[in-house]
Amino acid sequence: MKQERDPATAAFLEDIYARCGAAERLGKDPLAIAKRYPRLADREIAGLICSTLAFGSVDLILRACDEALAPLGPNPAGRLIGMSDAEIVDTWASFKYRFVAPFDMACLFAGTRRILEAHGSLESLFIAGDGGGDTVVDALCEFARSLRAAGAIGGRTIRDNLLPDPARGSACKRLFLFLRWFVRKDAIDPGGWEHVDRARLVVPLDTHMTRICHERLGFLPNPRADLKAALRATECFKLYAPEDPVKYDFALTRPSIDPRLGDEYFGCSP
Repeated sequence: MKQERDPATAAFLEDIYARCGAAERLGKDPLAIAKRYPRLADREIAGLICSTLAFGSVDLILRACDEALAPLGPNPAGRLIGMSDAEIVDTWASFKYRFVAPFDMACLFAGTRRILEAHGSLESLFIAGDGGGDTVVDALCEFARSLRAAGAIGGRTIRDNLLPDPARGSACKRLFLFLRWFVRKDAIDPGGWEHVDRARLVVPLDTHMTRICHERLGFLPNPRADLKAALRATECFKLYAPEDPVKYDFALTRPSIDPRLGDEYFGCSP
């Protein structure tokens, strides 16, 4: 069923963006860890790691992100470039977070190091595989495939469920989240990527956002999260922010992820 712009929904979205999209709501989000790094080169690495680990309860996510990044110190890009595969494997030999095993992190860091050596930055890798299009989906497919290929160590590489391929129909919430952080710029998202149009971004559909799009906004016919649903939700958000369809993502999920007194007003709480 084709959606039409609803004035009441437009007012609601702007209201929740103004009240829940403020910087003081960032503490319970892995982006807060990535934003500690002032240099874009370091923030890219931190952002990739933090978005990749963004599943589970928020306190455990934050702890895992801190643990994963701690060995790289204040200058992750410079430190990682100087590490060998063997050193990377040894450095993260004791890392464990839910289904993410030590070798998973080693492959992810090794792949990131090789991308930095070959392209100079993660943004350059993304741009190299971006043939244009209405959304970033095709470019993200190339980005994920290139990073997985670069992460091979001893015949093993980054697992598909850790770095999924959008072409297989996954909602790819964590990869779309990573892009939101680096393409958008406001009180929450730090930006830094100058060559990707934010109008092409796709909504990161986690369980919270999927439920809100289904129950509160009526954008989705059911609460199932896959790529088709993410694209459908994005088209609905474009009715309200055509140049920035991911604008409301952070604010809409705060009442579920980091509830505060008064958030019940928005009807987005669990």
